[in-house]
Amino acid sequence: MATILPDVSRTFSEYLLIPRLTRKRQTAASVDLSTPLSRRTKGEGARFNMNIPIVSACMQAVSGGDLSIALARQGGLAFVFCSQPIQSQVEMVYQVKTHKAGFVTSDSNVTPETSLAALIELMKQTGHSTIAVTEDGSATGMFLGLITDNDFWEFEDDLSGAVKDYMTALENVIYGIEGLSLKSANQLLHKSKKECLPILDDAGRLNSLVFKKDYVDHRRHPMELLDDTKRLCVGAAVNTHDYKDRAPALVEAGADALCFDSSDGFTEYQKEGIDWIRDNFGNDIIIGGGNIVSAEGFDYLVKDGNVDFVKVGMGGGSICITREQKGVGRGQASALLDVVARRDEYFEETGIYIPVCSDGGLANDTQIVVALSMGADFVMMGRYFAMTEESPTPRTSINGQIYKPYWGEGTTRAQNWQRYDDAMSSRVMMFEEGVDAYVPLVGSLANVMATTLYKLKSTMVNVGADSLADFKKNAILTLVSEQSVVEAGTSTVFQFSSNRELEGKSWGNRD
Repeated sequence: MATILPDVSRTFSEYLLIPRLTRKRQTAASVDLSTPLSRRTKGEGARFNMNIPIVSACMQAVSGGDLSIALARQGGLAFVFCSQPIQSQVEMVYQVKTHKAGFVTSDSNVTPETSLAALIELMKQTGHSTIAVTEDGSATGMFLGLITDNDFWEFEDDLSGAVKDYMTALENVIYGIEGLSLKSANQLLHKSKKECLPILDDAGRLNSLVFKKDYVDHRRHPMELLDDTKRLCVGAAVNTHDYKDRAPALVEAGADALCFDSSDGFTEYQKEGIDWIRDNFGNDIIIGGGNIVSAEGFDYLVKDGNVDFVKVGMGGGSICITREQKGVGRGQASALLDVVARRDEYFEETGIYIPVCSDGGLANDTQIVVALSMGADFVMMGRYFAMTEESPTPRTSINGQIYKPYWGEGTTRAQNWQRYDDAMSSRVMMFEEGVDAYVPLVGSLANVMATTLYKLKSTMVNVGADSLADFKKNAILTLVSEQSVVEAGTSTVFQFSSNRELEGKSWGNRD
């Protein structure tokens, strides 16, 4: 007969945190939310850390280019969905990596003979107002000058005229030499009161550009997640079918992390994929595996030491119906506790720490807090981000309220046969493991996340934690009875709320 586990399959809503000592010096502002994304050895730091413990789900209705940019600017990481052609996913990754940076490769260039009409068309296509002029019109050609939209009048000047008659020539351009630090480049921009600083090599060829606006933007987003060259970080999903083609293209585009997107990661297909990527790209790329719901699944994925983090969860997402359709899965809290316990044992046995991601089963901010207190290093969410301005789906008005479409990767709409296909089936989904729905628009990602992160920090202060590591160590949780849920509610009073109060409600209660 089947093995029956003695424990009940539990969810986050069944637990509450017990307060611990709050010290006088503790404030929410001083709490450190940084967390590792990559495996580490005892006594050493992780190769990759995030500034906040939040990533976005590998979903069509969630992780597009704009949301990936917005999340990286808040300190988190998005995983661009893989249920699309390789080239379009690559373009989304490239969009993030080129959004802002310290030293920017000039992707819009002209020659001195280019007409103003062609220049204007290029500016409209790219949105750039400053264009480098090189001898051959390439990003690394001999640098001859700069031209901006302030150097001519579109409706007054002869648009057949050449750029050379309007540009600022090299001898009048303030520039830096390759090898200059970003700090020194910004100081030179400040001193010269310029908006753009070209960086040239010793031979006078264009190497890169540094912009004042990038410096200003960074100062406004001090928590943004950047790589070694000051570009925003971004992750990308891969599947077990075409990873040998998809992974190299994504790494070439600049993806900082790859994550296998699967409802069930406890498979030989995924283990082979993880091992292949590690063998071909070494430790230069972060690799995530999953999803799993047991200690057994954890042990399988981490053997051979190639996976950096594992995702936990099956059937707990708001648009996932795997449990209903197949009778497979586990309550998210039970799954997380089981895997975290095994992760900690594994660390004691081997000295290797594997970060754990709790994916799904998060209905509100409180449950994010509970998941992190139970030992998750970070959480992955879909609906949370699908409701923001930056998600890739269009606004839709329903009965006077604005909504956004939200569907699972296991739906027919997603056309994501690769996520569920096996070697014996055709490229047709025989049944769905997700639903197609709408979620209310709640505002910008920055505004919604500000509330979530403040709640998390405030709770950490309640349990005397200065960091996420302290939080996991200090947390004491208690199971909640049905009567406790009633007691915690407000059903015995009449409520009314101002608009300000409504705007501050938990995102999970807006459905």
